[in-house]
Amino acid sequence: MSAGGRTRRNGPASQGTVLAARAGDARALDLLVAESLPLVYNIVGRALDGHPDTDDVVQETLLRVVRGLGDLREPEAYRSWLVAIAVRQVRDRERERSSSRGHQAGLDTVAEVPDPASDFTALTVLRLGLTDQRREVAEATRWLDQGDRELLALWWLEETGEIDRAELAEALGLSGRHTAVRVQRMKEQIETARTIVRALRAEPGCPGLYELTRGWDGVPGPLWRKRLARHIRECSVCNGQSASLYPVGQLLGGLPLLPVPPTLAAWGVAGTHSTLPQIASLRRGHRAAPKGRALTRGRALLHGKALAVSAAATGVAAVAAGALVVSGLGGSPAAATRPIAADRSTAAASAPSAAPVPTTPSAKPSPSAASHSATASRSASPSRTPSASPAAPAVQAPVTPVSSSKKGVSAWSFSGVDSALTQSGASWYYTWSTTHSGISTPANVGFVPMIWGSGSVTSTALAQAKSAGPYLLGFNEPDMSAQSNMTVDQALQLWPQLEATGKILGSPAVAYGGDTAGGWLDRFMSGAKAKGYRVDFIALHWYGSDFTTTDAVSQLRGYLQAVYDRYHLPIWLTEYALINFSGGTSYPTGPQQAAFVTASTKMLSGLSYLQRYAWFALPASDTAPSTGLFRSGPVATDAGKAFESAGG
Repeated sequence: MSAGGRTRRNGPASQGTVLAARAGDARALDLLVAESLPLVYNIVGRALDGHPDTDDVVQETLLRVVRGLGDLREPEAYRSWLVAIAVRQVRDRERERSSSRGHQAGLDTVAEVPDPASDFTALTVLRLGLTDQRREVAEATRWLDQGDRELLALWWLEETGEIDRAELAEALGLSGRHTAVRVQRMKEQIETARTIVRALRAEPGCPGLYELTRGWDGVPGPLWRKRLARHIRECSVCNGQSASLYPVGQLLGGLPLLPVPPTLAAWGVAGTHSTLPQIASLRRGHRAAPKGRALTRGRALLHGKALAVSAAATGVAAVAAGALVVSGLGGSPAAATRPIAADRSTAAASAPSAAPVPTTPSAKPSPSAASHSATASRSASPSRTPSASPAAPAVQAPVTPVSSSKKGVSAWSFSGVDSALTQSGASWYYTWSTTHSGISTPANVGFVPMIWGSGSVTSTALAQAKSAGPYLLGFNEPDMSAQSNMTVDQALQLWPQLEATGKILGSPAVAYGGDTAGGWLDRFMSGAKAKGYRVDFIALHWYGSDFTTTDAVSQLRGYLQAVYDRYHLPIWLTEYALINFSGGTSYPTGPQQAAFVTASTKMLSGLSYLQRYAWFALPASDTAPSTGLFRSGPVATDAGKAFESAGG
């Protein structure tokens, strides 16, 4: 039994598994890593609140576990040892970030704030289906200081039966009595934060609270926590709302662990043979991949943060050349995950190209197949063969980027992102979020916020969207189970809250079938019309599997025209590139992608109803094939060089 009489769940690693792995049994090591991964991910993810470093810290933790396993003298102490390593890695990463922030100033420091629209809290709410007071508890964690978030990550697991009090204390390096004091203080902070969350969400709201927050940017922080808590204590309206709050421990009991995201879940699948060199290789591949929700995430994380999926889901995951490929069992087509705000090289696998494109959501055809793509069979495998163009001189004259009001990019933070955004010539960008953590918006470039999914419809995110310019993008790929995964009715129910921001509002961006009668978008638009809801423009995604430039451009234009003919509203193409998702994930050569950039942007500039487009994406993997425009540095790819010169 754990503290409070809770029954402890089966934890990672039996003593036999630990002993076998320590003795060099590769299959036992696979099992040990796979069983340890969910616990480590939940500790690190909650402590860092979904920061883009989450995956790196999880991987570093497991690397240290594998390296140090031979020195573990007591197999029965494995769980406590594992938790303690995870906590130390979180603290080490926080020290690194604090040191880094010490050399930054102003907006750069603010950019380190985790993305509230796609953070670990939002994933918890979305993936565990939290409602009412459990949801308030999850949202209240954003108001905690780093030390309390670290402790909450462990105490949450204690309350759910994943670890016991002795393990919690050992992880903190404290006595049982000191641990109890720390936990009690943290619980007092979370209760204060709960009253803030409830007061901010109250309908009708408190006029005094509204006046107090008039100048607030919507980002939780210690100063505003203090101000709001003081108001709530002294306000009869706000204080009375907290009378019905249940104890936090009762609300957390019985909750499952948050499932592991696809960028990490490959470790949890039997047969991956995660020996130390292979884990290290996988980690290098992940770090080479762009971090964006996150997507995740991007989104390879969820903006670097990937949408969490269960490691036990049907399908066999493998990591190849830095890109996650998910294939179905028994030869059936499988829908792989596409991360939030992340590298879409992990996007969905399509149905076989020879089959007609299905219209039912369960079939999940690739975006390109549903977007007037003639056939997937003509796509080429990714090639790393350099072009035959002469070598560049040692010193090149700087390229003057071409800009226009239409030209944009999707983006997440990477080394040199600010310079890359300027160099690209994009006049606007978005991050699948209401904030742009890690990106300082250059002059003459606009940021467009997005309400990613149902878990993003919060007072904080809506306030950020309201203050971020004239436009707002709606839900991200609600027709995909690995993206915002929303029913039409759910989207319509939440839509008035997006309308209430007063922004020029874009439709939910479906992954495919925007021109299909009875498809997800068609049913949403019909429902919005019937209810009198406002949709100012249509947002679309498109990925072409035909790498022949003229054919790809023709297919893209045909799709856009068909959507416009159906709805007669302006269109924003918010994700597009050439990727073939059938039979895995493959990319055109650099010159092929560059040729498509040049031809497609020229075509898009001539469409009067096409108001904006955004290439997927600004960042490119430093080592693996991708569609990105700039590698770390920044260094322009072939597509990036073409994009710099593109106008329209």
